[in-house]
Amino acid sequence: MANLKDLRNRIDSVSSTKKITQAMKMVAASKLRRAQDIAEAARPYAEKLSKIMSSLTFSLKDSDLSPLMLKGNNNNKTKLLIVVTSDRGLCGAFNSSIVRNVKNKISELETNNIPVKLLCIGRKGSEVLKNNFQGKIINTYEISASGKTLFNLAETVGSEIIKRFELDEFGSCLIYYNRFKSVISQIATEQSIIPYEVENLEESKEENVFFEFEPEEQAILSDLLPKNISTQLYKSILESGAGEQGARMAAMDNATRNAGEMIDRLTLSYNRQRQAIITRELIEIISGAEAL
Repeated sequence: MANLKDLRNRIDSVSSTKKITQAMKMVAASKLRRAQDIAEAARPYAEKLSKIMSSLTFSLKDSDLSPLMLKGNNNNKTKLLIVVTSDRGLCGAFNSSIVRNVKNKISELETNNIPVKLLCIGRKGSEVLKNNFQGKIINTYEISASGKTLFNLAETVGSEIIKRFELDEFGSCLIYYNRFKSVISQIATEQSIIPYEVENLEESKEENVFFEFEPEEQAILSDLLPKNISTQLYKSILESGAGEQGARMAAMDNATRNAGEMIDRLTLSYNRQRQAIITRELIEIISGAEAL
């Protein structure tokens, strides 16, 4: 059983930890509002660009003139997985949920003898994945240490993806990130950016019929496809950033609450042991007096 000094030291240590987690919770809460506003502000542009891409994709989906980047390179089975995580930890299962999905996808692809390459945005995902897939990681970008704005970072990553695709290093590309839903909810999301994947294509047919393009669809697509890749990367980084702060806020709130509960238990144990020591000393004094 721990003595009183050990219990007192543990109480002081947990109290210090509680102050730290409470401060981190407040910092995450202050960053969350701005990150959430930026992520939500970027959604309309990404959605509108997606509608235009849907229209163009519907027009050219069966055409031999459609760009290779739009439909992917079926002759190259290699898949590139873009993994978007955070640079820092202490945010609960935020990073581990993405890493787990990526590992499951790699296992599925390797079972079907499909080669995989990884490109990581965020240090935490890279640190975990390199333990098992060191040879598959072609590059890692740290978000906070990049020296770039988030959009410039997205453009840099997008340019590398396009360059590697044109060099025939892979035939298709998926991106994994946490989509921000609420402070306590981030949805692990898989999205195909090469080939471009349109949701509910048949339902959008009536909308797309009224679009007219000048110049031709192929010319527009050759310019829009690179921009769409950068935009989708930018959106995923922003969504992940907002989700990170929400996850960290929730994790630090749980840590603060757990620290408080531990302090209560340690204080109760301290008081009980102190009372037992006092009682024992009183018994010894009384016993000694009776012996005299």
